[in-house]
Amino acid sequence: MNFDFALFLVVATFVCGIIWALDAWLWAPRRRARLDRASPQLRERLAHERDGREPVLVEYARSLFPVFLVVLLLRSFLAEPFRIPSNSPSPENWTGDFILVNKFTYGLRLPVLNQKFIDLGAPQRGDVVVFRYPRDPRIDYIKRVVGLPGDRVAYYHKTLTVNGKPMPQQPVGSYLGYGAGAGMTGAEIFNEDLDGTKHAILIRPGQFSGEGEFIVPEGQYFVMGDNRDNSNDSRYWGMVPDQNLVGKAVMIWMSWDWSADGVIAWRRIGTSIK
Repeated sequence: MNFDFALFLVVATFVCGIIWALDAWLWAPRRRARLDRASPQLRERLAHERDGREPVLVEYARSLFPVFLVVLLLRSFLAEPFRIPSNSPSPENWTGDFILVNKFTYGLRLPVLNQKFIDLGAPQRGDVVVFRYPRDPRIDYIKRVVGLPGDRVAYYHKTLTVNGKPMPQQPVGSYLGYGAGAGMTGAEIFNEDLDGTKHAILIRPGQFSGEGEFIVPEGQYFVMGDNRDNSNDSRYWGMVPDQNLVGKAVMIWMSWDWSADGVIAWRRIGTSIK
């Protein structure tokens, strides 16, 4: 079962805020009134006992509310950490990479509901995006946008075509996999140019992968993995609706592949995602 951390933050922030507010408006005045009515001797005794002080629950709520609120705001509207979990690495993004996702590039959305309330922009061709998998929104995916609303996208014989224009590919050499990506060793690396966005892709000559021609509806996007022959993407399950977008992947802040003896790839930390 996937843990919904966003829902946890919203509930925790709300509960702590309600407890703190109830104490400030209702319970604390009652405690003060009780002390005021007490005799000097009883007042002194109550001041040193738990009955005369702020309850433990209220202390925790008052302390945790600002923490939960700040984390909720930062995670919902600024940046969110995300881990690449799949065993379909590309030359630039590895299994085990921990990435930061920009949450405001494509507009501000309400946490949990994911409804956009401020429109600040839209994905561009070539952007690497994190989104909720349309067939199971509890699962986050990371792929590259290759088709925008209204585009005609085709993929045949390892070549991507957008609106009748083939996206140029330049061979680079053979891929040497590492850790969880060792199984892709021997695949061919190509540099692909998506209307000015240049990035590396992996291709296995002779291996079948999804093909076809697709029209991208309004408000949706066609996405593909850079590991073209080992990617569960729009070729198989369709488009990504705008409301499923989480944000734009911008930077690797940690890279730790347990399949490679748990070694941290220090040189990848701080690398921007192209």
